[in-house]
Amino acid sequence: MEQHFTDKNLELAELGKKYVFDTYNRFPISLVKGNGMYLFDSNEKQYLDFVAGIAVNCLGHNDNGLNQTLLSQAENLIHCSNLYWNEPMIKLAKTLVELSGLGKAFFCNSGAEAIEAALKLARIKGITTNGAHCTEFISMNKSFHGRTFGAISATGQPKYHEGFYPLLPGVKHINFNQIAELEAAINENTCAVLLEPIQGEGGIVEAQIEYIKQVRELCTKKGITLIFDEIQCGVGRTGKFFAFENYGIKPDIVVLAKGLAGGFPIGAMLANDETAKYFKPGNHASTFGGNPLACHVSNYVVNEVIKLLDNVIEGGVYLKESLNKLASKYDKLILECRGFGYMQGVEFKFPVKNLIANLIEKGILTVSAGDNVLRIVPPLICTKKEIDVFLFELESYLNKYEN
Repeated sequence: MEQHFTDKNLELAELGKKYVFDTYNRFPISLVKGNGMYLFDSNEKQYLDFVAGIAVNCLGHNDNGLNQTLLSQAENLIHCSNLYWNEPMIKLAKTLVELSGLGKAFFCNSGAEAIEAALKLARIKGITTNGAHCTEFISMNKSFHGRTFGAISATGQPKYHEGFYPLLPGVKHINFNQIAELEAAINENTCAVLLEPIQGEGGIVEAQIEYIKQVRELCTKKGITLIFDEIQCGVGRTGKFFAFENYGIKPDIVVLAKGLAGGFPIGAMLANDETAKYFKPGNHASTFGGNPLACHVSNYVVNEVIKLLDNVIEGGVYLKESLNKLASKYDKLILECRGFGYMQGVEFKFPVKNLIANLIEKGILTVSAGDNVLRIVPPLICTKKEIDVFLFELESYLNKYEN
């Protein structure tokens, strides 16, 4: 009897198009399970994962400890509201505060929510200390801070603004790594400066160490709140738990999400005591923020990430050196390699859309960061073995492209 192959990926993609909002340009792949560095689709094809849920699945997939942690808490208490205390929330806050050297933690459900909390905290601090005029934010061109109205208004990429004007007022956008522009932009109305130590969606652009130190000094001198968005670059991705540790300074506020619970939704805002004191009961809240299930999982993930930091440093150096060798060999195709740790990018002299499609065909998942930048954000468990597989297929594509 003749057998007919059924492509379940395509079937599910068509069903999804019928019932799900068309807000993503999805690849025609339906992922059903994972194990470590690998994912499997509906046709049982295996993929090496260099996306990690866009810097989310820091422990890879199907981590047994994470699974057991989630199940054990689910059997006891999933949600109880913030009218009451719960131990996992308190424990996570203590851990993050002690790791960061800051003062207090606020929990929510996502990176965009954490940004909203930071913007509100910085604004109420500015108004309270300097007057009703002190409400403006300075953010960076090519930044990305989320999709809610406050977060998208702070985002320095016009393509995310299209169709949503008017944006929220009171945000100036300036060029990244240009201290003179920041000095010129600051005035008596400035309440905060917001930046990513490594811009993710903007093309994996890292802040210069001297620039960050100058920004910190300037904000301290002017009494301006300095906010670091570490939603993508935090939680061990640079080889330090917090990206700001690479720069020898501390922000007044830092926001986290993505990898904080290894795939379970959670966001966090940390602030020093001088800043945190401006939030009082009623100023801000989140129904699901700090729920015991998310916080219990995050406690496990944070402890595991700390154990992986040396692996990220070692693997990141190997990846960087290997990419730079490729850049030298294929200098007609590669413009620049950027980033460090397990947050790196390669800027090509051509759009990476076809490269990503080719890698998918070869069983490797990658993601872009703009039209010409290939973003490399694997799980933090990634080793040289997986890096070599990725590099082999990347070079194979470049070799064919050049010839």
